Amino acid sequence: MFGYVRPAAQRLSDAENQRFRDAYCGLCHTLARRYGFAARFLLNFDFTFLAILLSLGMELSSRCERCVVHPCKGCGTLEPSAALDTAADHSIVLSWWQIQDHIADHGFWKGLPYRLAALIFHGAYRKAKALVPAFDDAVRRHLHDLSEREAERCASLDAAAEPFAALLSEIAAAEPDATKRRIFSQLFYHLGRWIYLIDAADDFTADARSGNYNPLRYRYGVEGDTLPDEVKAALGETLDASIHQMAGAYALLDAGAWSGVLDSIFYDSFYGIGKAVLDGVYRRRTRIIRRTEREQI
Repeated sequence: MFGYVRPAAQRLSDAENQRFRDAYCGLCHTLARRYGFAARFLLNFDFTFLAILLSLGMELSSRCERCVVHPCKGCGTLEPSAALDTAADHSIVLSWWQIQDHIADHGFWKGLPYRLAALIFHGAYRKAKALVPAFDDAVRRHLHDLSEREAERCASLDAAAEPFAALLSEIAAAEPDATKRRIFSQLFYHLGRWIYLIDAADDFTADARSGNYNPLRYRYGVEGDTLPDEVKAALGETLDASIHQMAGAYALLDAGAWSGVLDSIFYDSFYGIGKAVLDGVYRRRTRIIRRTEREQI
């Protein structure tokens, strides 16, 4: 997906930070085991978050494993589990369709890196599609709807975000427990809405300069390549509304050992990342965070 979902590391204890890194590395190893080494490059925080949610109620343990990044002493990683497998399968399918979307959006020359990625990941996609066919069909359908909204220059934020929100809510079907499935459906729907709108804000300047569709321009009638303060304030309110819905759904879950990590995401990170994007400092902050992660993970 987009990599916006991450814990507020500064609020976590050393043990909680390590637990999140174990989940991140566990998903990385799972991608490689199920889909080959190249699949590691599709790893992101959003699907680590999914793996954690799907693992609630399971007894998980960590072990030390070596990899290319940690060839000598190895690193902590969650042991294989159904939650990690499910997150990996959904990650491959969604990443494949994002690659296809990039191919469609770019010309021949600019689209070459995405065409190469499609060749590399085609085998992995076919395997994942066979494992989660219903999700693959749903992604295809919702992305088609999203393309239609963008082609018609939809001016409603809710209508524009609806296909991606509905797409993420489909992941809830992977949860076997009916009660959790209903909770996840609500949670993932508003996560999708939040991601779509925060990404629109993050890309606003680039979209304005390239002429690409951006729902914020049409909803608020913005001229130029910068969001006015009053638009940022209005957008902040609607982003917070989705966070409140996610937090309300999360409150119905027993997070157990993951409480610290998930609390920091729902009650801190979503707000902090939204503010950073609207303030125009998120990308710089992301580079700093990723450099730190390379040192820690």
